[in-house]
Amino acid sequence: MGLTNEKLASLIKKELALIINVSIRNNKIGFINVTEVKLTNDLSFANVYYVILNNQPEFLSLAAEIIEKNKSTIRMLLAKKIRNIRKIPELVFIYDTSLEYGNHIDNILKGINK
Repeated sequence: MGLTNEKLASLIKKELALIINVSIRNNKIGFINVTEVKLTNDLSFANVYYVILNNQPEFLSLAAEIIEKNKSTIRMLLAKKIRNIRKIPELVFIYDTSLEYGNHIDNILKGINK
């Protein structure tokens, strides 16, 4: 019996968080949090959403550069961790702006209540 799409996405999210923060960790940018993984129906692609604690532009671009440079290594390490699927999806890393957007909306609401 195979994994459901949601369970596989959750497993990939957990493993990627460990791989990124242990195997390719960069002290300049600190901790990278994988917030969500969305798989295509055919499991060929995984959109991996991430945030970093220091969201200044230079750190965001450095994080994106490090992740892109190590994408094949990350995928290879993921394949070693998850052995119960035939093919590891192609990873597409996307910076998650939902937290920033939520903070922006929160600030707007605070301004209205003043």
